[in-house]
Amino acid sequence: MPPSAARTALTSLAAVGAVGAGAAIWGIGIERYLFAIRVHELPILPAGARPIRVLHLSDAHMAPWQHRKQHWIAALASLQPDLIVNTGDNLGHFEGLRGLRSAFDPLRGIPGVFVHGSNDHTAPAPRNPLKYFSGPSTVKVVAEPLDTRALDAYLSDELGWLDLNNKVGSLDVGGARVDTFGVSDAHRSWDRLEALPDPLADLEEDDRPVVTLGVTHAPYRRVLDGFIDLGADAIFAGHTHGGQVRIPGYGAIVANCDIPLRQARGLSEWTHGGRTVPLNVSAGLGHSIYAPVRFACRPEVSLLTLIPHDTSEFGAGSAIG
Repeated sequence: MPPSAARTALTSLAAVGAVGAGAAIWGIGIERYLFAIRVHELPILPAGARPIRVLHLSDAHMAPWQHRKQHWIAALASLQPDLIVNTGDNLGHFEGLRGLRSAFDPLRGIPGVFVHGSNDHTAPAPRNPLKYFSGPSTVKVVAEPLDTRALDAYLSDELGWLDLNNKVGSLDVGGARVDTFGVSDAHRSWDRLEALPDPLADLEEDDRPVVTLGVTHAPYRRVLDGFIDLGADAIFAGHTHGGQVRIPGYGAIVANCDIPLRQARGLSEWTHGGRTVPLNVSAGLGHSIYAPVRFACRPEVSLLTLIPHDTSEFGAGSAIG
């Protein structure tokens, strides 16, 4: 190779290496701490209904030493939401509940619902991130069990949130009835859609809900289709981390489930059986302790204001720090 060509090749390699190093520094050392609030309006309430502010939390993957994340979540109480929707993967360490208490305690007393992700049952384990490109991840090792019973006792008994793991329930939200149903982690095939129709039918008919919400951790197509069949007016999900590492101008390159990549983060629509409903997939607040990176995908929560359907069309919304 001529000297000039060799110098050009070395310069190109050095430039690529510098870009890669810069991206790694940004994703590991900076962006994963740039927490954001994604704001939307959803016109799905009946005419004349009072707006309902829904705070959608997901994928905290909490470890006890993650104090910046804990303080940021705790400050969300100042948003004064009417309802909390928690779509799972709260824990990221066997002592994660200690950090979760610091984060969630200020939300005590706000009506809420929750479902599980797999990391509400088992601790994360090291894995090869390249395998996500071949499809949704599989479980090949026995992971360390977490204290799911203590987590559920905290969320249900102390915070007062409804457990929607293959269950249904109604809440009083500012004097209005909101019906909810959900499934446990579909990524682990813990979802039991067949368990929902009978208890839904048993809910009181004399006081119709202003809205019915479906809640899942992993937004698999079978679950989204089933939720629409069950009458959901809107669907909430997490799990994808928004891709966690996105290509600017392109978007997510993996979703770790069978949802279209373009819907791996944010508000979109899901259509099935002649009905179309809003679908909000949160990119979540955290990451596995074995993959501490976010790139072009800030950690986030969603603040969705449900408004009467004759007000406006829902749009792309915005993200604020």
